[in-house]
Amino acid sequence: MIEAFHHVAIICSDYARSKDFYTRILGLPVVRETWRPGRQSWKCDLAVGAMQIELFSFPTPPPRPSRPEACGLRHLAFAVRDLDTTIDALIGAGVAVEPVRTDALTGRRFTFFADPDDLPLELYESAPMDTHPTTMT
Repeated sequence: MIEAFHHVAIICSDYARSKDFYTRILGLPVVRETWRPGRQSWKCDLAVGAMQIELFSFPTPPPRPSRPEACGLRHLAFAVRDLDTTIDALIGAGVAVEPVRTDALTGRRFTFFADPDDLPLELYESAPMDTHPTTMT
């Protein structure tokens, strides 16, 4: 029935700040950007490999209930080939990154950081041919 994830939708509090974070700092290319006048909302589709992140703005979105153990989506995890280089780039851009941990089930290294709205994001170091990491973080 289900083949793969198609996209993940994120609602941000400051569209310009979040778009800058996901495009300039994380390097995700814009697929399309649309102003939706009926909703007073931007929608920006960002490429993440074969999938996408839909970045939405709304005039007054409610805050996230808590971090990270609120019911619902816990975090987004991005596969990276070189965890140390990616961490260095984030820190160089002023992004706080948690200490690196090792996944007890796979032996792979990972870490967490947050987007401008404090959404937890994970970097998971994949093996050279591993594009679909599995983790229970």
